[in-house]
Amino acid sequence: MQNFDPLTLVFLGLAIFVIYKLRSVLGTRTGTEKPPQDMFDRRPPADAASDAPMANGASNVVPMPNRREAPPVPATAEARLEGVMAKEAPAYPGLVKIMTDDPGFDPTEFLGGAKAAYEMIVLAFANGDRKTLKDLLSKEVFEGFDTAIRDRETRNEKVQTQFVSIDKAEISDAGLVARNAQVTVRFLSKLITATRDAAGTVIDGNAEKVLDVVDIWTFSRDVSSRDPNWRLIATESAQ
Repeated sequence: MQNFDPLTLVFLGLAIFVIYKLRSVLGTRTGTEKPPQDMFDRRPPADAASDAPMANGASNVVPMPNRREAPPVPATAEARLEGVMAKEAPAYPGLVKIMTDDPGFDPTEFLGGAKAAYEMIVLAFANGDRKTLKDLLSKEVFEGFDTAIRDRETRNEKVQTQFVSIDKAEISDAGLVARNAQVTVRFLSKLITATRDAAGTVIDGNAEKVLDVVDIWTFSRDVSSRDPNWRLIATESAQ
């Protein structure tokens, strides 16, 4: 038998020992092993929990919608009128009806618009501006104003009117007639007005005197219409 070098026997023993250790650590393949997982693959494994976050930060869990809070209940007409008008005022019941039927109606905003319309109408009438009047007056009221302007033009008279101030504007009456809201406003104003003849002579009024004027005008609007404009349907002067 061939003699072995002692050094060769040492290396052979080490090789056998290393192979034994590798088999004990790695084991043997049986065919049922899971494939090796790519350490750079960030997708969750197939058996991961169903609510795990996805790669784009989303989740595969469908969230149930949160319970919505109930929309705010619109304030009643009575609540909106608190501090605006006393319950004992004649116009109060009518305003409640209008505001209930037309929630967008605001008495304070209406008065602001009414004052602007009052000044526009008075000046348009003095200047014979039929176009402006036609947009702001009902057909019946416009016809009355137009007749007065034509009579004045026939006599070659001119009216000069200057607004000094509107001292007060208050809702004196209100109501709902069918679908038409009707609101009456009492105006206290100061004007300088004078009518001159063809020669320029003042024949009515005073071009230098401030006059206190009280007018009671009624405005109307169809609350079922998409047209937001109010029109003057009646006028009355009170001194």
